[in-house]
Amino acid sequence: MKKLLFSTLAIAALALTSCSSDDDNPTTEPGVTIDPTNFQGELVSGEEVTLDATQTYNLTGAFIVRDGAKLTIPAGTTVKASGGTSAYIAVAQGGQIFINGTATNPVVMTSALANPAQGDWGGLVICGKANTNKGGSTGQTATAEVSDLTYGGTVDNDNSGVIRYLRIEYTGAAFNGDKEFNGVSLFGVGSGTTLEYVQSFEGGDDGLEFFGGSVSGKYLVSTNSGDDSIDFADGWKGTGEYWYISGGAKAGIEGSNNGDNGAALPTTTVTLKNITVVGPGSEGGIFIKEGGGLWNVDNFYISGYATGINIKDAATDPVANAHVDNDEITFTNVMFDGVDAETNYGGTNTDFYTTGTEVNGAGNGANVPDWAQGWTRFN
Repeated sequence: MKKLLFSTLAIAALALTSCSSDDDNPTTEPGVTIDPTNFQGELVSGEEVTLDATQTYNLTGAFIVRDGAKLTIPAGTTVKASGGTSAYIAVAQGGQIFINGTATNPVVMTSALANPAQGDWGGLVICGKANTNKGGSTGQTATAEVSDLTYGGTVDNDNSGVIRYLRIEYTGAAFNGDKEFNGVSLFGVGSGTTLEYVQSFEGGDDGLEFFGGSVSGKYLVSTNSGDDSIDFADGWKGTGEYWYISGGAKAGIEGSNNGDNGAALPTTTVTLKNITVVGPGSEGGIFIKEGGGLWNVDNFYISGYATGINIKDAATDPVANAHVDNDEITFTNVMFDGVDAETNYGGTNTDFYTTGTEVNGAGNGANVPDWAQGWTRFN
């Protein structure tokens, strides 16, 4: 059985035991060895590993979970990464990751540097088999801009595992201005995947980004992102519930259909509800662009932006504006708090959004919601 890359210290460091029925003990398939001091390599088909929460794993390169392999990370596990763009964790199509943090004991992926900063390492990349419009309209695949793994297809209920109570910090290493890691990048991830209670903190690019697929995201937090806080594009068909966003450099939420063809199929189709975005940010509380898609947004609290709902003009982005004109992008129960202009939309549909007086967004208006207490950080 193939072994993972490991240093000469591996034997003394950690040799995980063979599979056991005792869930309290770290388990792995016989023959797989991980060195926490030099955490990199890959799992291949049939290999399953559970990390040991009593260890700190120093991610020194790429760790890839290939088709047919499984990686489990229990509550309280810490991964510290160094190496810029070369250090990331990726799940290929057919692989699975199970991040089993709790509200009092999250899994933490962070920088290994003494003075951590945005862009210290890559981030978490997951590639699934669900539809996107990046490769084509009938389930064609594409290549992820980071990790170079294949994603997309026709399996909308594809299951890449469970991610629950994860805090991921100081990600966003950049190859160049057009190619950067996000905190969590979701490429064609299917609806069978669970994505709940995840925070990106001080990411150099977007906090979390959905590149097509059909996975939904619930209880997501993005804090101090270097670009947009949460981004979706490329035909994402999902639901976002209870998102708390603050301090991003550009848009609180950026939503698009396809950057090369705003009318590409399948069309981004999104429901967002119970959302708070807190500025500042140079591109608005929510930015509709590149064809936009079909959206329904409800209970949306926007605070501290120059523009609440930002949309490119009709000459620049006719497809996105047409969706607004035709009530295919709508907002109900919106609260604008300390916003200079509610919207810069210049079309004829003056009631594509409605305001409300009892809007609490993610749960507590502009303040951190109760469900985010304990496992997140904001400074």
